[in-house]
Amino acid sequence: MIYRFRIILDTEEDVFRDIEIEQDATLEQFHNVITQSFGFDGTEMASFYISDDQWSQGEEISLFDMSDGNQPVRLMNETTLIDVAHEASPKLIYIYDFLSMWTFLVELAEIAEHENGREYPNVMYIHGQIPDQAPDKEFKADESDDFNEDENKDFMDLDEYEDLGFDENWN
Repeated sequence: MIYRFRIILDTEEDVFRDIEIEQDATLEQFHNVITQSFGFDGTEMASFYISDDQWSQGEEISLFDMSDGNQPVRLMNETTLIDVAHEASPKLIYIYDFLSMWTFLVELAEIAEHENGREYPNVMYIHGQIPDQAPDKEFKADESDDFNEDENKDFMDLDEYEDLGFDENWN
């Protein structure tokens, strides 16, 4: 089967690509098609995240294993599209270049039959131009009642920072 995805750059302007790719392609192959279709060189770190209907970021599937080895990491080259995207869970988040934070919303739009004579992956439609730099991202922590200033007086006062002797103890 062929998966048809719409990959939308998370920006104010409409910038997206429609891509069809075989369901048994790896996420690394999908990553390569996405980067090429948006004009990136593909040399930066990237990850896919499984997402729910509200575009909440779930489990990470990374391009490279950057862990310390204590926790298993899912890798793009070991994970196929059919493993992470299907009718019941059609959304992924894709982040390219963690310094710039190019963020894409990836949605499975259709599952179709393989067409003889057509090569896959195939960029079906291109809309909009990618901006010169990634849109600014604002990260907000969930509000929590766990932090209470009166209860946490053990934290260092910033005025005491100079008393740490950083210069003398630096290697």
